[in-house]
Amino acid sequence: MESYLNQNFDVKAKHSSEEALEKWRNLCGVVKNPKRRFRFTANLSKRYEAAAMRRTNQEKLRIAVLVSKAAFQFISGVAPSDYTVPEEVKAAGFDICADELGSIVESHDVKKLKFHGGVDGLAGKLKASPTEGLSTDAAHLSQRQDLFGINKFAESELKSFWVFVWEALQDMTLMILGVCAFVSLIVGIATEGWPKGSHDGLGIVASILLVVFVTATSDYRQSLQFRDLDKEKKKITVQVTRSGFRQKLSIYDLLPGDIVHLAIGDQVPADGLFLSGFSVVIDESSLTGESEPVMVNAQNPFLLSGTKVQDGSCKMLITTVGMRTQWGKLMATLTEGGDDETPLQVKLNGVATIIGKIGLFFAVVTFAVLVQGMFMRKLSTGTHWIWSGDEALELLEYFAIAVTIVVVAVPEGLPLAVTLSLAFAMKKMMNDKALVRHLAACETMGSATTICSDKTGTLTTNHMTVVKSCICMNVQDIANKGSSLQSEIPESALKLLIQSIFNNTGGEVVVNKHGKTEILGTPTETAILELGLSLGGNFQEERKSYKVIKVEPFNSTKKRMGVVIELPEGGSLRAHTKGASEIVLAACDKVVNSSGDVVPLDEESIKYLNVTINEFANEALRTLCLAYMDLENGFSPDEAIPASGFTCVGIVGIKDPVRPGVKESVELCRRAGITVRMVTGDNINTAKAIARECGILTDDGIAIEGPVFREKSQEELLELIPKIQVMARSSPMDKHTLVKQLRTTFDEVVAVTGDGTNDAPALHEADIGLAMGIAGTEVAKESADVIILDDNFSTIVTVAKWGRSVYINIQKFVQFQLTVNVVALIVNFSSACLTGDAPLTAVQLLWVNMIMDTLGALALATEPPNNELMKRLPVGRRGNFITNAMWRNILGQSVYQFIVIWFLQAKGKSMFGLDGPDSTLMLNTLIFNCFVFCQVFNEISSREMEEIDVFKGILDNYVFVVVIGATVFFQIIIIEFLGTFASTTPLTIVQWIFSIIIGFLGMPIAAGLKMIPV
Repeated sequence: MESYLNQNFDVKAKHSSEEALEKWRNLCGVVKNPKRRFRFTANLSKRYEAAAMRRTNQEKLRIAVLVSKAAFQFISGVAPSDYTVPEEVKAAGFDICADELGSIVESHDVKKLKFHGGVDGLAGKLKASPTEGLSTDAAHLSQRQDLFGINKFAESELKSFWVFVWEALQDMTLMILGVCAFVSLIVGIATEGWPKGSHDGLGIVASILLVVFVTATSDYRQSLQFRDLDKEKKKITVQVTRSGFRQKLSIYDLLPGDIVHLAIGDQVPADGLFLSGFSVVIDESSLTGESEPVMVNAQNPFLLSGTKVQDGSCKMLITTVGMRTQWGKLMATLTEGGDDETPLQVKLNGVATIIGKIGLFFAVVTFAVLVQGMFMRKLSTGTHWIWSGDEALELLEYFAIAVTIVVVAVPEGLPLAVTLSLAFAMKKMMNDKALVRHLAACETMGSATTICSDKTGTLTTNHMTVVKSCICMNVQDIANKGSSLQSEIPESALKLLIQSIFNNTGGEVVVNKHGKTEILGTPTETAILELGLSLGGNFQEERKSYKVIKVEPFNSTKKRMGVVIELPEGGSLRAHTKGASEIVLAACDKVVNSSGDVVPLDEESIKYLNVTINEFANEALRTLCLAYMDLENGFSPDEAIPASGFTCVGIVGIKDPVRPGVKESVELCRRAGITVRMVTGDNINTAKAIARECGILTDDGIAIEGPVFREKSQEELLELIPKIQVMARSSPMDKHTLVKQLRTTFDEVVAVTGDGTNDAPALHEADIGLAMGIAGTEVAKESADVIILDDNFSTIVTVAKWGRSVYINIQKFVQFQLTVNVVALIVNFSSACLTGDAPLTAVQLLWVNMIMDTLGALALATEPPNNELMKRLPVGRRGNFITNAMWRNILGQSVYQFIVIWFLQAKGKSMFGLDGPDSTLMLNTLIFNCFVFCQVFNEISSREMEEIDVFKGILDNYVFVVVIGATVFFQIIIIEFLGTFASTTPLTIVQWIFSIIIGFLGMPIAAGLKMIPV
């Protein structure tokens, strides 16, 4: 079976081809209810629609760009546009309407933009200030929202409970049984009168309704869980200026006229126009499919919603929001396309198909055997031409039994159990600070064999402070010195240092609306800006004193950032750079000495500074070097900032403590067979010190630098990669190469963490991409499968634990359901063949179906994880889903249950002294009761597939306890009080005890089976 499934029902956890998705759909036969079975699979037709929309956008934008280029050339000769402001817009105090704004950006219409006075003119017409932003007055914002719309996309409405009831009724077998019930009612009432003749028909109707309502309730609750998770996925905040203050705002609260601050890795939250900024490069592929990035500046100011900032930073003016943007229309189609189905969903669809075909065959044969037995009886009595109402009802009952065998045999609940388990796990993981973006990641994480983790913010706290410095060749302990450091630095050097800190930064020092000073930016930038403030610097004064000519933001390839400023005295230019100490120091040929003078950087000084860097790094400090250069030969903003010839001002050591609990989590991973590797851009000595502290770097592991790793041949990598525990000074491509090698060459299941834009390729390549929720950019989050909301490594281990829990829970449910399938099939089939009668009626089989399907899934697929899970080795990439241990348990239990039921059929009457007209009914009731109690105790045994103690932690899972309790309670009701409808009769206390003992005996047998090695 496993090889058939791998051949035909095998899809990847991510990036599956459309052919693979189509293939398994076409192979799915014997589907009782397609609407329910395929509810959580991707809608391929909607995806083709979205792809067509992207192609249209690409063509539109291509034409728009060509037109705008032509317009630039002829702009002076253009006649003014004949735009008229609508009356309601005028009345509201604005001079432009939403449609006009939308057409300017979407069509890249330079002519219209020029007519409206450029970007500043549009801001005026929108009554927005490019410096102060919108007013925070609620009435003003509400009026603006009414006129220009909200920044939300149209979403499909949440289905009501009754829609799920209707979908559950679409089950073909239930519809056939409904028809049987209707005919049974008519024939029964016609022959036996009301109410006696209606019992069989009403029993089937009541059973169908119970199945439908229980199924619909379960499905409805799942849909609510997914809706809640969808809302969490879409929570994105941006930096906005309102009433002159920078603040974080949800993208859904943005309005035309808002001033938004964008940085590298951000997603453009709405259509708008570039106001000011540097080196802005936009990736429009998500909207247009075009991979070539676009430069955005004052000449080409158009920014489109949904595109990503690949480089640079800027301020933008929002012009169009929500469904008026192309991204809004595309998203509405994309959301209908749905997520890819997970590998387990597809595999279990395959299992359901195989067993469904077997069940259908058995059902047809059972019906044929029962009908043939009836004909033989009538032939022997010579009444084959004469049919009574009772015989018609008997024939109908045979047909109902055959249909019900199909109901029980087709395990429609298998693929849906995956979704139920995943929905439950995703909801719980959300509480544990992990937001799952793609369903498949949940189950794949359970198979992970390697975690490649970032250092900063994941293994460490990301609360950074400068604790040591080497400024003007003097090493100082800032943690102890405090503000006295200022007096120990020569005045000229102090001025240079403050100039460098406040001008060459991606952060900002602002005064918030409460009048308090607040530092915005990454933790590294915050730490350096705090140092600048402690040295007596004033951020606003420094920024006003110098004109910025060019900014090169930090990126993980260059490992440094730079700025060129114009000095007020004489207009001369100066470049500042800061970044990885070795890299910036290598670009320096001079240094500021202890007197504040600039002197050549000789070998002794280089050696001293390198020793200082290594000392800082060995204390687990991040080191950054700050340097400057006077550009005496002039500089053009189109040129790159020089890469060498700098003067070293100083080196700072930044403390970023290891997170509490990380060492224990790494040790837990090691015991669970998961290798943890650290991949960082930091200095190798810093990385090694932190890795040792976390327990990642062991005596038999090695630490390597990215540039060294890059140079290795494939043969060398084969030997090297298994030993690598730390990779320092790595570039994004080094990370990508390591992940690819681990996945393809070593067949590992790899989880990778990332927070920056450049981590996107590695996150995309990995089996599970984990983005950081706090430090992560929108680009990284978009490429990830799971977002770690608290940026904590311990949360990643929790995700792995939940992943294993999902995988094992589904295995438990499959084991339980297949046992019930096998026994119900064989009992009814063999009994029909040998005795001409089926001991389990249609109503009873429907009840059994509900126990094993919806209720079984609820009980077993929602088991919370325990620490024992992390003591097992991971499944890896090649593990069989239905293991030998599962087959052993299934076959062992099936044989036991089959023997018990056959024994009762053969010897039951004599054993319990049953005789008289009701003896067969009494025996069949006893068989039904024993069969159900076998399933109840087998469900408890299924909690553990290998362990003998199945009661451990049973009370922690209240769902399981409630399901078992409800099953027993309703079984008593069915036997004792609903006999007329369920074809049962009340049992004696001895028969009840016998049924429970027979069920319970399955547990020691299950324990014995677990001791058989496989």
